[in-house]
Amino acid sequence: MSVIVENITKIYGVQKALDNVSFTINSGEIVGFLGPNGAGKSTMMKIITCFLPQTSGKASVCGFDVSEQPLEVKKNVGYLAEHNPLYLDMYVKENLAFIAGLHHIENAKKRIEEMIEMTGLQVEQKKKIGALSKGYRQRVGLAQAMIHNPKVLILDEPTSGLDPNQLEEIRNLIRTIGKEKTVIFSTHIMQEVEAICDRVMIINKGKIVADKTAKELQNMGGGYSIITVEFDKEADIRQLKKIEGVYSIDTADNKTLHIHVTADKDVRQDIFRYAVENKLTVLTIHKEEKKLEEIFKTLTQQPAESR
Repeated sequence: MSVIVENITKIYGVQKALDNVSFTINSGEIVGFLGPNGAGKSTMMKIITCFLPQTSGKASVCGFDVSEQPLEVKKNVGYLAEHNPLYLDMYVKENLAFIAGLHHIENAKKRIEEMIEMTGLQVEQKKKIGALSKGYRQRVGLAQAMIHNPKVLILDEPTSGLDPNQLEEIRNLIRTIGKEKTVIFSTHIMQEVEAICDRVMIINKGKIVADKTAKELQNMGGGYSIITVEFDKEADIRQLKKIEGVYSIDTADNKTLHIHVTADKDVRQDIFRYAVENKLTVLTIHKEEKKLEEIFKTLTQQPAESR
């Protein structure tokens, strides 16, 4: 296991930021860490990276305890904080050389060149960091976090404030990194979860309220999917309702139907069979899953203790 968290609680005065949280993350997983503002995401990340001590419980990274062996943990962790701390008056290569020196990296020049290439900083490498766009500053932050070749990469809101092009570039970079490292990143963007993550953890009021794949989340709570089908002629709704898994049908017009189906059923073959038997042609068919935004709202708008 890359990361093991056991019964972690963190209390600030009278506020319980984390409440008896436990989870494990395997080597090579890309895990999305979701939750509303103030849910405890950043606090959990800071404990794993040894920036903040827990009130109680245990956590370890690559077999090293965060309380007892913090230096060993930091050797194995790369961390990009939500507010990316950079020396704006330094040049890109100068900044990376400074960080490489802190980590006592052998053959630092070669490693810096590797990071510049990996993060797409070639064009900007001779500029001062203060002159870079936010997207390129995020790339510098990622290069800093990875320069010592950690086994675990922890990214707190790595795409916050980026434009659509920058978003896609950083997502692609995270996918590439995830082929070799364990990646934990927090985000509010559901498309990132679907596009990048092997697994999703949702935290609310200091408690983990879901820990599943994106697909499993969509099926939570007796979810549903909607199949929109357009025939060339009017269909018999009474016959379509007899298909197992169909529980309601809405009509957009005489030929276009929105068929509500229980989450564990895919009835598209049955619909095609019905069309053939009744001499209808299926012009279009589209399946829409229950959206992750709906699941997220359901899990985070209720009191955590009620689930």
